Amino acid sequence: MAGVCVVLPSTPASAAPADLVIDYDCYDVGNAYSIAKYAPVRLRTRLTFATDLVVGGALDLKWSIAYKDGSRFSSPGYYAKGAQMNVLGNAQITGAWQGVLQPTGATTIANGLRMDDPLALPAGIADPGQITRAGVIKIEPKDIVVDFAPPDGEATVNNGNDDDNPRNHTITYNGAWTEFNDRLSSEHHVHNDYHETAQQGASAELKFIGTGVQYIGPHDREGGPVKVYLDGAQRAEVDPSRDANDDPVNEVRNGGFTLWESPQDLAYGEHTIKIENGSTSKAWLDAFRVTTNTSKVPTDFHRASCKLVSAPVAVEVTVRDKPGSSPTGTPTTTTSPSPSVTPTQTPTGTTTTPPGNNNGNHNNNGNQTTADRLVSVHGNTTVTATPTAKTSTGPTATTYIAAQVKKTPSGGVPSGQAPEPSRQPYALMAGGGVLLLGSAAGGLAMRRRRAAHAGNLR
Repeated sequence: MAGVCVVLPSTPASAAPADLVIDYDCYDVGNAYSIAKYAPVRLRTRLTFATDLVVGGALDLKWSIAYKDGSRFSSPGYYAKGAQMNVLGNAQITGAWQGVLQPTGATTIANGLRMDDPLALPAGIADPGQITRAGVIKIEPKDIVVDFAPPDGEATVNNGNDDDNPRNHTITYNGAWTEFNDRLSSEHHVHNDYHETAQQGASAELKFIGTGVQYIGPHDREGGPVKVYLDGAQRAEVDPSRDANDDPVNEVRNGGFTLWESPQDLAYGEHTIKIENGSTSKAWLDAFRVTTNTSKVPTDFHRASCKLVSAPVAVEVTVRDKPGSSPTGTPTTTTSPSPSVTPTQTPTGTTTTPPGNNNGNHNNNGNQTTADRLVSVHGNTTVTATPTAKTSTGPTATTYIAAQVKKTPSGGVPSGQAPEPSRQPYALMAGGGVLLLGSAAGGLAMRRRRAAHAGNLR
């Protein structure tokens, strides 16, 4: 008896995950109201993801974000609580797939904002997704963008000094105005103070960013007409000595009334409101109230663009088939044992189409795979069959190919080298063959000796 032992090559060990530290410098995109108006704002990010995956697993880009030094994104205006900071990353995909992955992240600012208040960043951005096809892809981090989304609502700009209002967002007074502070709360003034003038032509104005504005002041029987201008054009004339029905009031500095309100469909952006005393009677200013409708805010109005300043780096990711399964995209040509039956063939030039809806629509649909969310995804595998197929009565031969990382990228964390090709057990098989031949020859010799012995007995 002779035996043959065959040792199969083991599965390659998983490669270490990528762990990349990437620095960015952020600048405005030509808008004076960018959150990066004090550029550059420096960020330090850390990108991690697995580099050895199996079909059915997840390619999960985890990208942490933090300020690198004392630079900060700053509030472009005066806003109520609820503003949002949104970050969009970009990772170029080449190899088995072609396109861009765009992980996202956001954080909501809980407090109200003044001009130039520092803005908090989201802790990180991510884009997990299921892997449906085997192959080798290369991931290369690219530039990122940061957007600021103001909240719906109102923000009141008081008529006081810099203690009440942040820099570059104060009310500018022209002419003779007198400030009154620490008024009784029963008078209902904003911050219990107001400004007053009896000089004809004296004015006060505010530059603001929003979609609407209100002029807040008192009703007072000593008041006179006040002209209201918006973006340089007169829009109204109001009289604080009269009520909404144009009847004279018998009140003295009863504050907190909305004396005039702009249309609420102003285009989002910078506007200027100005009030001007139209007579020698008294005029007052308590505050301006700025309103914002976020549905009218362009996404990129306050945008900052962040450029990669670290050395460019790219990391390969290997996606292997599940153990025991056929590689995705492996063509199989099947023919009938009978020569009279035409073999089944795959037409020349047929291209394997990636699964899912590859229309480039980034709607974060939870049913999409990572391959689906790639922009302009193209599978590299082309299945081609020879027009004349040979008839075969044996089983269909299938070649199994396991893609491996060929080279560790420069600047990246080692992503796993392909194992050395396993040595084929030819020597062992040859030895087994020799044993088999030896056994057969020994058996034949024994039969001849037995036959000879039987003849001698006769």
